[in-house]
Amino acid sequence: MSTSTSDTIFLVISLIDFVGAFISIGISLHLAYTKMDVMLNHLQNCPAVMIRAPFRNGGPWGNMFLLGAIMGVMTTPRLYLRDGGACAEDLKNFPAGLRRKLVILQWTGWGLLLVMFGLAAVAEFELV
Repeated sequence: MSTSTSDTIFLVISLIDFVGAFISIGISLHLAYTKMDVMLNHLQNCPAVMIRAPFRNGGPWGNMFLLGAIMGVMTTPRLYLRDGGACAEDLKNFPAGLRRKLVILQWTGWGLLLVMFGLAAVAEFELV
């Protein structure tokens, strides 16, 4: 059995996407367990984050849920400032390097998910 070039390309892209998702989850867990105190201390006046703060004691899933809320606030601050879910002073005082990491991690996750959906669509159309 020989594979065509398109099958090989599909496989390589799938493997890169899958490994990228695992790396992204690993980085997220690392940030959730090592930098959560710093993030919560800087976002004490943000109701969108503090209402989810008790999930921190919920193990890896709770930490990821809380980190997702923080990444959402960092990625789309205007949305949270408009409805009162974030405090402008807290966002201004948040460490710039950590904010950059969170935003990059958020967009990387969305990109990997988009690639996965694209690969699923290609696989579905290929079978027809």
